Amino acid sequence: MMPTCTIKHLIASLAILVSMLAHDPMEAQQLFTGQVDLAAKQVDRLYVKGLQFLSSSQTQRGNWNDRPYGMEPGVAGLALVSILAHGDDPNHGPYAIAVKRTLDFILSEQNTQTGYIGRTMYNHGFATLALAEAYGTVLDDRVGPALELAIELILNSQSRNPQNAWRYSPESKDADTTVSGAQMVALFAARNAGLSIPQEAIEKGVAYFLSCQSADGGFGYTSSSGPNGPRTAIACLVLALAKRKETAAFKSAFNFLQRASQSNSYYHYYLYYGSQAFFHASPEAWNAWNRENLAELIKSQNTDGSWDGQFGSTFSTAASLLSLALNYRFLPIYER
Repeated sequence: MMPTCTIKHLIASLAILVSMLAHDPMEAQQLFTGQVDLAAKQVDRLYVKGLQFLSSSQTQRGNWNDRPYGMEPGVAGLALVSILAHGDDPNHGPYAIAVKRTLDFILSEQNTQTGYIGRTMYNHGFATLALAEAYGTVLDDRVGPALELAIELILNSQSRNPQNAWRYSPESKDADTTVSGAQMVALFAARNAGLSIPQEAIEKGVAYFLSCQSADGGFGYTSSSGPNGPRTAIACLVLALAKRKETAAFKSAFNFLQRASQSNSYYHYYLYYGSQAFFHASPEAWNAWNRENLAELIKSQNTDGSWDGQFGSTFSTAASLLSLALNYRFLPIYER
């Protein structure tokens, strides 16, 4: 009997083929569907330049040489998501080789018995997100089984954690909002891809985040103390994806986020989550944030298409591109 993941992959692949035959490929890349007064060509020029940097600087193995972060599967995962978010055909388009190499690398880093990808749950969460976004779009029979194993590890790790969340290793007994955010987004992406994710796991994860919300709406690291912008952006996204945008918790979190300063060393990390938080908050909030972000990224992009940052050029470039990717609305996780 054919495995469930293989059947799902076959159905998804047939759907993609029908779509490609019925529509112009460029229809997938409709910029600014929310009536934003930005020049679509300007955004796309910036984005393509960043993608060209990622594809040209990638190693044969499928990772990047900017040590140590570019060598990690989590950063490779975010780079892959930024490529897929542009909407090019991942199997035969201009970045098909980069897509295949990155998947090869991520899968080579996965323990085939436990499903664990890399050496930290940061890596595992972002790499699992990449597998979820690749599933059903990239014609690779390895992706479905690998994704199922990776999600199983996330769920098992949560079930053993006293706080129903995650930290640095699958066996951790404590938790923090940054690692937990990566796992929660991976769970939502896997659900979008068609995997069965228990609602109980989502609810427990949300409950952990709410336990870390301070009286002023912000979110701390391991508790409600010391809230900041990047962690609050993570929480806003988790609440939005959990369909909690109308709650007082989300509204107070977003109010905090609007007031928070982002002049810190986690700027590009904030960009990845902050863009999605503003996108989910309201069209007006997103449009204003998007214009300001675009202007800043135009000024800070290097001539080779990369961006500089604390965690290396690969991470900074992928995060910068993903903060722009909501203009395309291509990936399921980038829909309101």
